[in-house]
Amino acid sequence: MNTSNPLLIDEIGDLLKSGVTDVFNTMFNLNAQPAELTEIRGDGDTLVAGSVGFVGNVNGVVYIYLRAPFARKLTGLMLGIPEEEVDENEMVGDAIGEMSNMVVGSTKSRICDAGSSCKLTIPSVVRGQHLNTGSVHSSQTLLMSMACDSELFMIELIMQPTT
Repeated sequence: MNTSNPLLIDEIGDLLKSGVTDVFNTMFNLNAQPAELTEIRGDGDTLVAGSVGFVGNVNGVVYIYLRAPFARKLTGLMLGIPEEEVDENEMVGDAIGEMSNMVVGSTKSRICDAGSSCKLTIPSVVRGQHLNTGSVHSSQTLLMSMACDSELFMIELIMQPTT
Protein backbone atom coordinates (compact mmCIF):
# COMPACT_ATOMS: atom_id res chain seq x y z
CA MET A 1 0.00 0.00 0.00
CA ASN A 2 1.19 3.50 -0.77
CA THR A 3 2.06 5.02 2.59
CA SER A 4 2.15 8.57 1.24
CA ASN A 5 -1.68 8.54 1.00
CA PRO A 6 -3.59 8.44 4.27
CA LEU A 7 -5.97 5.57 4.85
CA LEU A 8 -9.57 6.47 4.10
CA ILE A 9 -12.35 5.98 6.62
CA ASP A 10 -13.85 3.19 4.50
CA GLU A 11 -10.51 1.36 4.52
CA ILE A 12 -10.26 1.68 8.32
CA GLY A 13 -13.89 0.53 8.53
CA ASP A 14 -13.03 -2.63 6.59
CA LEU A 15 -10.05 -3.27 8.87
CA LEU A 16 -12.31 -2.73 11.88
CA LYS A 17 -14.89 -5.26 10.62
CA SER A 18 -12.11 -7.83 10.23
CA GLY A 19 -10.89 -7.06 13.74
CA VAL A 20 -14.37 -7.54 15.19
CA THR A 21 -14.80 -10.84 13.35
CA ASP A 22 -11.42 -12.14 14.55
CA VAL A 23 -11.85 -11.07 18.18
CA PHE A 24 -15.39 -12.41 18.48
CA ASN A 25 -14.32 -15.72 16.95
CA THR A 26 -11.22 -16.07 19.15
CA MET A 27 -12.52 -14.70 22.46
CA PHE A 28 -16.17 -15.74 22.41
CA ASN A 29 -16.35 -18.49 19.78
CA LEU A 30 -19.01 -16.37 18.06
CA ASN A 31 -19.41 -15.58 14.38
CA ALA A 32 -19.74 -11.79 14.02
CA GLN A 33 -20.70 -10.67 10.54
CA PRO A 34 -21.51 -7.30 8.96
CA ALA A 35 -25.24 -6.59 8.98
CA GLU A 36 -27.55 -4.01 7.49
CA LEU A 37 -27.10 -0.73 9.33
CA THR A 38 -29.57 -0.58 12.19
CA GLU A 39 -29.51 2.32 14.65
CA ILE A 40 -29.73 0.95 18.21
CA ARG A 41 -28.57 4.01 20.15
CA GLY A 42 -32.00 5.62 20.41
CA ASP A 43 -34.27 2.63 20.81
CA GLY A 44 -34.61 3.01 24.59
CA ASP A 45 -32.66 -0.14 25.50
CA THR A 46 -29.82 0.16 27.98
CA LEU A 47 -26.55 0.06 26.08
CA VAL A 48 -22.98 -0.59 27.11
CA ALA A 49 -20.50 1.24 24.88
CA GLY A 50 -16.78 0.62 24.84
CA SER A 51 -14.47 3.11 23.17
CA VAL A 52 -10.80 3.24 22.26
CA GLY A 53 -9.01 5.96 20.33
CA PHE A 54 -6.00 5.81 18.08
CA VAL A 55 -3.53 8.62 17.37
CA GLY A 56 -0.60 8.95 14.98
CA ASN A 57 -0.55 9.03 11.19
CA VAL A 58 -4.27 8.26 11.45
CA ASN A 59 -6.43 9.63 14.26
CA GLY A 60 -9.82 8.49 15.42
CA VAL A 61 -11.98 6.77 17.96
CA VAL A 62 -14.08 3.62 17.81
CA TYR A 63 -17.29 3.13 19.80
CA ILE A 64 -18.82 -0.33 20.10
CA TYR A 65 -22.46 -0.20 21.25
CA LEU A 66 -23.97 -3.36 22.72
CA ARG A 67 -27.36 -3.93 24.33
CA ALA A 68 -26.79 -4.63 28.04
CA PRO A 69 -27.97 -8.30 27.93
CA PHE A 70 -25.54 -9.04 25.08
CA ALA A 71 -22.72 -7.28 26.94
CA ARG A 72 -23.48 -9.48 29.94
CA LYS A 73 -23.45 -12.61 27.74
CA LEU A 74 -20.07 -11.63 26.25
CA THR A 75 -18.71 -10.99 29.74
CA GLY A 76 -19.74 -14.47 30.88
CA LEU A 77 -18.13 -16.02 27.80
CA MET A 78 -14.93 -14.02 28.28
CA LEU A 79 -14.66 -14.92 31.97
CA GLY A 80 -15.86 -18.50 31.55
CA ILE A 81 -18.69 -18.08 34.06
CA PRO A 82 -22.49 -18.39 33.79
CA GLU A 83 -24.30 -15.15 32.88
CA GLU A 84 -26.14 -15.27 36.21
CA GLU A 85 -22.84 -14.78 38.03
CA VAL A 86 -21.84 -11.72 36.02
CA ASP A 87 -21.80 -8.46 37.98
CA GLU A 88 -23.68 -5.94 35.83
CA ASN A 89 -21.34 -3.04 36.54
CA GLU A 90 -17.73 -3.85 37.29
CA MET A 91 -17.36 -7.16 35.45
CA VAL A 92 -19.26 -5.98 32.38
CA GLY A 93 -17.35 -2.69 32.29
CA ASP A 94 -13.99 -4.43 32.53
CA ALA A 95 -14.86 -7.07 29.93
CA ILE A 96 -16.34 -4.66 27.39
CA GLY A 97 -13.37 -2.31 27.87
CA GLU A 98 -10.99 -5.20 27.23
CA MET A 99 -13.03 -6.43 24.24
CA SER A 100 -12.97 -2.90 22.75
CA ASN A 101 -9.23 -2.71 23.33
CA MET A 102 -8.71 -6.06 21.55
CA VAL A 103 -10.87 -5.05 18.57
CA VAL A 104 -9.19 -1.68 18.11
CA GLY A 105 -5.78 -3.22 18.85
CA SER A 106 -6.34 -5.73 16.07
CA THR A 107 -7.36 -2.88 13.79
CA LYS A 108 -4.28 -0.89 14.84
CA SER A 109 -2.06 -3.81 13.83
CA ARG A 110 -3.70 -3.84 10.42
CA ILE A 111 -3.27 -0.05 10.12
CA CYS A 112 0.45 -0.46 10.91
CA ASP A 113 0.73 -3.32 8.40
CA ALA A 114 -0.70 -0.92 5.79
CA GLY A 115 2.15 1.52 6.47
CA SER A 116 0.59 4.01 8.91
CA SER A 117 1.59 4.18 12.55
CA CYS A 118 -0.65 4.94 15.51
CA LYS A 119 -0.98 4.32 19.23
CA LEU A 120 -4.06 3.39 21.23
CA THR A 121 -5.70 5.29 24.05
CA ILE A 122 -6.95 3.69 27.24
CA PRO A 123 -10.36 2.07 26.75
CA SER A 124 -13.41 3.59 28.39
CA VAL A 125 -16.92 2.24 28.92
CA VAL A 126 -20.23 4.02 29.41
CA ARG A 127 -23.68 2.66 30.08
CA GLY A 128 -27.02 4.30 29.41
CA GLN A 129 -29.91 4.89 27.08
CA HIS A 130 -29.98 7.11 24.01
CA LEU A 131 -26.18 7.34 23.83
CA ASN A 132 -24.78 9.72 21.24
CA THR A 133 -21.36 11.08 20.43
CA GLY A 134 -20.31 14.43 19.10
CA SER A 135 -17.48 15.27 16.77
CA VAL A 136 -15.82 18.31 15.30
CA HIS A 137 -16.96 19.50 11.88
CA SER A 138 -13.82 18.37 10.12
CA SER A 139 -14.14 14.76 11.29
CA GLN A 140 -15.66 11.89 9.34
CA THR A 141 -18.05 9.32 10.80
CA LEU A 142 -18.78 5.78 9.65
CA LEU A 143 -21.59 3.75 11.25
CA MET A 144 -21.72 -0.03 10.88
CA SER A 145 -23.84 -2.83 12.29
CA MET A 146 -22.62 -6.31 13.06
CA ALA A 147 -24.56 -9.39 14.12
CA CYS A 148 -23.89 -12.56 16.09
CA ASP A 149 -26.86 -14.83 15.43
CA SER A 150 -29.82 -12.71 16.54
CA GLU A 151 -27.71 -10.22 18.54
CA LEU A 152 -27.18 -6.94 16.73
CA PHE A 153 -24.56 -4.38 17.76
CA MET A 154 -23.30 -1.16 16.31
CA ILE A 155 -19.88 0.32 15.67
CA GLU A 156 -19.12 3.99 15.18
CA LEU A 157 -15.79 5.08 13.72
CA ILE A 158 -14.93 8.76 13.93
CA MET A 159 -11.77 9.89 12.17
CA GLN A 160 -9.97 13.17 11.99
CA PRO A 161 -8.49 13.72 8.53
CA THR A 162 -4.70 13.82 8.43
CA THR A 163 -2.89 16.67 6.80
